[in-house]
Amino acid sequence: MFKGIEHFAIASPDPQRLAEYYVATLDFKVSYAYSGNFFIEAPDGSLIEIVPSEGERPSSGMRTPGLRHVAIAVDDFDAAYHQLLEQGVRFEAEPYENEGNRLVFFKDPDGNLVHLIKRQKPIR
Repeated sequence: MFKGIEHFAIASPDPQRLAEYYVATLDFKVSYAYSGNFFIEAPDGSLIEIVPSEGERPSSGMRTPGLRHVAIAVDDFDAAYHQLLEQGVRFEAEPYENEGNRLVFFKDPDGNLVHLIKRQKPIR
Protein backbone atom coordinates (compact mmCIF):
# COMPACT_ATOMS: atom_id res chain seq x y z
CA MET A 1 0.00 0.00 0.00
CA PHE A 2 2.68 2.57 1.01
CA LYS A 3 5.33 2.83 -1.70
CA GLY A 4 7.92 5.31 -0.43
CA ILE A 5 8.81 8.97 -0.38
CA GLU A 6 7.51 10.74 -3.48
CA HIS A 7 9.14 14.04 -2.52
CA PHE A 8 9.87 16.27 0.45
CA ALA A 9 9.54 20.04 0.59
CA ILE A 10 11.83 22.90 1.54
CA ALA A 11 10.23 26.27 2.36
CA SER A 12 12.28 29.14 0.95
CA PRO A 13 11.96 32.94 0.96
CA ASP A 14 12.90 32.76 -2.75
CA PRO A 15 11.91 29.36 -4.20
CA GLN A 16 13.02 30.16 -7.75
CA ARG A 17 16.49 31.24 -6.61
CA LEU A 18 16.89 28.09 -4.52
CA ALA A 19 15.64 25.86 -7.35
CA GLU A 20 18.10 27.52 -9.73
CA TYR A 21 20.92 26.90 -7.22
CA TYR A 22 20.20 23.15 -7.12
CA VAL A 23 19.97 23.10 -10.93
CA ALA A 24 23.25 24.99 -11.44
CA THR A 25 25.19 23.38 -8.59
CA LEU A 26 23.97 19.79 -8.28
CA ASP A 27 22.72 18.93 -11.79
CA PHE A 28 19.05 18.87 -10.79
CA LYS A 29 16.40 20.03 -13.25
CA VAL A 30 13.10 21.81 -12.72
CA SER A 31 10.53 19.15 -13.57
CA TYR A 32 7.39 21.09 -12.65
CA ALA A 33 6.55 24.59 -11.47
CA TYR A 34 3.29 26.23 -10.42
CA SER A 35 2.24 29.30 -8.39
CA GLY A 36 5.78 29.98 -7.11
CA ASN A 37 6.44 26.32 -6.21
CA PHE A 38 9.17 24.33 -7.93
CA PHE A 39 9.70 20.58 -8.14
CA ILE A 40 13.36 19.88 -8.79
CA GLU A 41 14.51 16.46 -9.89
CA ALA A 42 17.87 14.80 -9.30
CA PRO A 43 19.48 12.71 -12.04
CA ASP A 44 18.23 9.55 -10.26
CA GLY A 45 14.60 10.82 -10.36
CA SER A 46 14.27 11.81 -6.70
CA LEU A 47 12.28 15.01 -6.11
CA ILE A 48 12.39 18.04 -3.84
CA GLU A 49 9.55 20.55 -3.82
CA ILE A 50 10.54 24.12 -3.00
CA VAL A 51 7.66 26.22 -1.69
CA PRO A 52 7.39 29.88 -0.61
CA SER A 53 8.16 30.30 3.08
CA GLU A 54 6.28 32.40 5.61
CA GLY A 55 7.75 34.04 8.70
CA GLU A 56 11.24 33.93 10.13
CA ARG A 57 13.52 30.91 9.98
CA PRO A 58 14.07 29.37 13.42
CA SER A 59 17.64 28.59 14.36
CA SER A 60 18.64 24.96 13.98
CA GLY A 61 21.69 22.81 14.38
CA MET A 62 22.81 19.37 13.31
CA ARG A 63 20.83 17.67 16.08
CA THR A 64 17.88 19.98 16.81
CA PRO A 65 14.46 18.39 16.23
CA GLY A 66 13.19 18.20 12.66
CA LEU A 67 14.67 17.41 9.26
CA ARG A 68 18.42 18.03 9.42
CA HIS A 69 20.00 17.62 6.01
CA VAL A 70 19.63 16.57 2.40
CA ALA A 71 22.11 13.85 1.42
CA ILE A 72 23.26 13.86 -2.20
CA ALA A 73 24.72 10.57 -3.45
CA VAL A 74 27.71 10.82 -5.79
CA ASP A 75 29.56 8.29 -7.93
CA ASP A 76 32.92 10.04 -7.72
CA PHE A 77 33.37 11.86 -4.42
CA ASP A 78 36.61 13.64 -5.27
CA ALA A 79 35.33 14.92 -8.63
CA ALA A 80 32.06 16.15 -7.09
CA TYR A 81 33.86 17.82 -4.20
CA HIS A 82 36.33 19.60 -6.48
CA GLN A 83 33.58 20.70 -8.85
CA LEU A 84 31.72 22.30 -5.95
CA LEU A 85 34.93 23.96 -4.75
CA GLU A 86 35.41 25.42 -8.22
CA GLN A 87 31.80 26.70 -8.11
CA GLY A 88 32.58 28.55 -4.88
CA VAL A 89 30.71 26.28 -2.47
CA ARG A 90 31.92 26.82 1.11
CA PHE A 91 32.07 23.63 3.12
CA GLU A 92 31.35 23.37 6.84
CA ALA A 93 34.52 21.31 7.37
CA GLU A 94 36.91 19.11 5.43
CA PRO A 95 35.64 15.83 3.90
CA TYR A 96 35.89 12.84 6.19
CA GLU A 97 35.28 9.12 6.29
CA ASN A 98 32.73 7.32 8.46
CA GLU A 99 32.49 3.52 8.33
CA GLY A 100 34.09 3.56 4.89
CA ASN A 101 31.75 6.25 3.56
CA ARG A 102 33.10 9.61 2.34
CA LEU A 103 31.12 12.72 3.17
CA VAL A 104 31.24 16.48 3.46
CA PHE A 105 28.67 19.09 4.51
CA PHE A 106 27.77 22.51 3.09
CA LYS A 107 24.79 24.87 3.16
CA ASP A 108 22.60 25.94 0.29
CA PRO A 109 21.83 29.68 -0.13
CA ASP A 110 18.94 29.42 2.37
CA GLY A 111 21.14 27.82 5.03
CA ASN A 112 19.78 24.28 4.62
CA LEU A 113 22.41 21.66 5.38
CA VAL A 114 23.36 19.49 2.40
CA HIS A 115 25.94 16.78 2.24
CA LEU A 116 27.66 14.76 -0.39
CA ILE A 117 28.03 11.08 0.31
CA LYS A 118 29.79 8.25 -1.44
CA ARG A 119 28.94 4.99 0.28
CA GLN A 120 31.46 2.19 0.31
CA LYS A 121 28.57 -0.27 0.32
CA PRO A 122 24.93 0.60 -0.44
CA ILE A 123 22.51 0.53 2.49
CA ARG A 124 19.96 -1.33 0.38
